[in-house]
Amino acid sequence: MYLKKIDGPRAVALPDGTILTRADLPPPETRRWVASRKAVVVRAVAAGLLPLKEALERYALSEEEFGFWQEAVEKHGEKGLKVTAIQRYRQP
Repeated sequence: MYLKKIDGPRAVALPDGTILTRADLPPPETRRWVASRKAVVVRAVAAGLLPLKEALERYALSEEEFGFWQEAVEKHGEKGLKVTAIQRYRQP
């Protein structure tokens, strides 16, 4: 089996005890961003599995957009990333 050489860890343990690997990340060509995919990317960056710069380049995200994702996860969890529930969680 061949493993591609990468910088950084291949897997990290999250605070809840689960293991997050690079294989768990959404594919780079992802265009349909559901809440669970956004949350995986935010968790990967927070845990050090994926550097922020690499995440922004890999998924063609702006720093502002990723910042919104992070803030939503911190304040409301994965439910805060759902597009249909954004109005419920936004500050007036």
